[in-house]
Amino acid sequence: MAEHESLEFGKADFVLLDNVSLEEFMANLKLRFEKGRIYTYIGEVVVSVNPYRAMNIYGRDTIEQYKGRELYERPPHLFAIADAAYKAMKRRNKDTCIVISGESGAGKTEASKYIMQYIAAITNPSQRAEVERVKNMLLKSNCVLEAFGNAKTNRNDNSSRFGKYMDINFDFKGDPIGGHINNYLLEKSRVIFQQEGERSFHSFYQLVKGAPDAQLRSLHIQRDPTAYTYIKVGGQIKSSINDSADFKAVTDAMKVIGFTTEEIQTVYKILATILHLGNLKFGSDGDVTLIENSKLVSVLGDLLSTKDENVEKALLYRTVATGRDVIDKQHTHQEASYGRDALAKAIYERLFCWIVGRINDIIEVKNYDARVHGKNTVIGVLDIYGFEIFQNNSFEQFCINYCNEKLQQLFIQLVLKQEQEEYEREGIPWKHIDYFNNQIIVDLVEQQHKGIFAVLDEACMNVGKVTDEMFLQALNGKLAKHAHYTSRKLSPTDKNLEFDRDFRIRHYAGNVAYSVVGFIDKNKDTLFQDFKRLLYNSSNPVLKAMWPEGKLSITEVTKRPLTAATLFKNSMISLVENLARKEPYYVRCIKPNDVKSPLLFEHERCKHQVEYLGLLENVRVRRAGFANRQLYPRFLQRYKMISEFTWPNHDLPSDKEAVKRLLQGCGFEHDVAYGKTKVFIRTPRTIFSLEEQRAEMVKRIVLFLQKVWRGTLARKRYRRMRAAHIIIRAYRRYKVKSYIREVNRRFKNVRGMKDHGKHVKWPTPPKVLRKFEDALRNIYNRWWAWTLIKDLSPEQLVQIRAKVATLECLKGQRADLGLQRAWEGNYLVSKKDSPGTASSFTLVSSDLQRKDKFMRVLFSCNVRKINRFNKAEDRALLITDRHLYKMDPVKQYKPMKSIPLYNVTGVSISPGKDQLVVFHTKDNRDLIVCLQGMVPAGDSRIGELVGTLLSHFKSHDNSSTLLSAVPFQGI
Repeated sequence: MAEHESLEFGKADFVLLDNVSLEEFMANLKLRFEKGRIYTYIGEVVVSVNPYRAMNIYGRDTIEQYKGRELYERPPHLFAIADAAYKAMKRRNKDTCIVISGESGAGKTEASKYIMQYIAAITNPSQRAEVERVKNMLLKSNCVLEAFGNAKTNRNDNSSRFGKYMDINFDFKGDPIGGHINNYLLEKSRVIFQQEGERSFHSFYQLVKGAPDAQLRSLHIQRDPTAYTYIKVGGQIKSSINDSADFKAVTDAMKVIGFTTEEIQTVYKILATILHLGNLKFGSDGDVTLIENSKLVSVLGDLLSTKDENVEKALLYRTVATGRDVIDKQHTHQEASYGRDALAKAIYERLFCWIVGRINDIIEVKNYDARVHGKNTVIGVLDIYGFEIFQNNSFEQFCINYCNEKLQQLFIQLVLKQEQEEYEREGIPWKHIDYFNNQIIVDLVEQQHKGIFAVLDEACMNVGKVTDEMFLQALNGKLAKHAHYTSRKLSPTDKNLEFDRDFRIRHYAGNVAYSVVGFIDKNKDTLFQDFKRLLYNSSNPVLKAMWPEGKLSITEVTKRPLTAATLFKNSMISLVENLARKEPYYVRCIKPNDVKSPLLFEHERCKHQVEYLGLLENVRVRRAGFANRQLYPRFLQRYKMISEFTWPNHDLPSDKEAVKRLLQGCGFEHDVAYGKTKVFIRTPRTIFSLEEQRAEMVKRIVLFLQKVWRGTLARKRYRRMRAAHIIIRAYRRYKVKSYIREVNRRFKNVRGMKDHGKHVKWPTPPKVLRKFEDALRNIYNRWWAWTLIKDLSPEQLVQIRAKVATLECLKGQRADLGLQRAWEGNYLVSKKDSPGTASSFTLVSSDLQRKDKFMRVLFSCNVRKINRFNKAEDRALLITDRHLYKMDPVKQYKPMKSIPLYNVTGVSISPGKDQLVVFHTKDNRDLIVCLQGMVPAGDSRIGELVGTLLSHFKSHDNSSTLLSAVPFQGI
């Protein structure tokens, strides 16, 4: 059973139908087509319905889904058959073949391309250049062969007008190493004539529409297909084919394959020659036949690399040997026209065969020694014309339908043979099956002395004028009593047949009426020896190589060449024998409608194809015994979850015993048989029941696996997180320890340094230790400061505290704070500031100390005072720890004003060099002075004044008011 194919898409395998009848078969086929399922199995046969649209089911992802899988493990697909053939070839070392059959337009050529694409994609894992080259050649050869061998018909835009069988050779590792192509019965009559609505071979239109202008000029070709008689009908047809793009693709493909530039040019010269031949017109002047448009003769001579007169002679005369004499016999108008058309057909056929041979020269296995390289195995792909019934069926359709009879005979025989051999191999009784044996029709065509081909050859060998009507009379005489042959003479009441023209054969695919008109000529396939000699004598080596028999002299006696019918019969017999030696796989293609619609399923049209393809007989053969069979290990692998004895693994003696136990537990032992390596299941219901149980168990298993897997993922996630936390914690610890060790290393000997480590650079701390670093820096800075002041006297400490207070308060406010010098504080007692009056100030100061009981002088200095009348006067300023005094130095420093310090609310200073100071008081009677009389003259004492006051107020915890006022600048 194919996975992911529910019953809404019908039965994926026709063997699983409830009732084997044509009605059920057609209903299932139609349902699957409408649901977009174009492939369905009949056991190991793929039934393919042309979807007439592009489908996204051939990409790399799809290829991977089918690679190495069994047929029943995936939905039906061409890739499954291709993989089965490749596995059989690689694993069992067996030659295999894939036979693709069906009528024109059913999708055979596309199927062969997809199979080639798959085989190319799954091989060569090592990407070796030689293997890649072979693959590329095999794929590119399709493009070239389609251009020269396919044409648009009323049924198919890309109809193969030849049969193709391709062998792909593989080495012992399963990599492609070469290939070989056989072609069968090219429909060369299409070169000179096409039915209404059809075209000639693609190559002609590609040349006319796609070749560059310069190339067309060199070939004397116009860019108008309607200008050429042979392809005029096709040139008027609108088509979806892009001939211009195809021309470039084909030319590029020929270059990739290995065609030389000269060979490619010769190919297009031959195509141009055929187009010009079609435009040759013959006229008569009495008994003399003439070429009316003689200019074309020189064109043909140029293209064929031969002399103009030789071309003209070959077209108008035939050289005949009569004993020892050689004479030139002039053609009649009719004979000249026949010779021209025969030449055009022959040239094209030789060109096509040469192209196939050239491809084979390049892709065939070379220098392969089985003793060195191992056994060379083969996969054959047969893409051959399907059964054809046209309005007018001629010799070509007769040969094509005979070919299909041979292949159908092989199909039935091999399918029955495979079934019988498998039953015998597995030790299961074989039940005989009745089926339509078309050997009687094959014999009707190919039997010696009695068959249609034998009668036709005999008619062609008769001396004298033999007509098609005489051939029909001979058929009527020899086959009058044959059950599958009739004609109007044998059935006078059958008005569908014309007297002396038609005969009918009852094929396995239905009744087909053939017109004998042209049978004799097409079978003789006569080409005058003059043309062969003309082309052999060409100076173009490629053209010369195509006509080796042209070297024979006209007087040489040659053996009568085999007729077209005999050649085709021999090739078909050889092909069937070749296929019979291989393990076959089948693709049966069906055309759903004649209007190429992706939606329309014409019931009667498809029913007819199902009947003549023998698909129902194929189902009956498979269903006669057992509908399904699988190897024990594969069966267990698919269904072991159904039984407790086999899940997850069994402990029974063999897989066969395990399968028995499983089926007994399900109650199906009455519907199965056990072979040596396979279990055989009789009815589809058992398969469906097993599939339903499996689907139910798969849900539970999936839930269980999801639970286990989610738990596993959660544990893995937890372990990762825990590991991350441990790593992070260890890393943090490491960084902290590293930082502390580094700090310890750098600051270990700072006591012995001159600057006590002030120059030492601090290491960058981890983020977690930034606050810790700040604390360490504070500790270090306090220690460093302590080392500086520990040996100072109490007086020096007082001065240091004052300087620190100044720095904290005024840093950045003034340029010079006087921090670099020693602060004396009481400058009025200094002989430098007041050399003559220092003693007077000392006496006054002593009196004030006795009177006001102050402990020490904080600051004294000469100042300049500005009164309310803007009058400047010299004064002195004395600040003690209790009062602020304004004195008159002129009057021996007589105190003029005394302000208790607790009345001072703030101090304002100017930012300039004037050293202006304002003492703010509670009663708003501020004192404004300007410090002066400094020695040296430029000395700044503002900082000392502010620092001394701040230091004093801090020590008495009364600094809040003063501190709030000090920073304000400006008066």
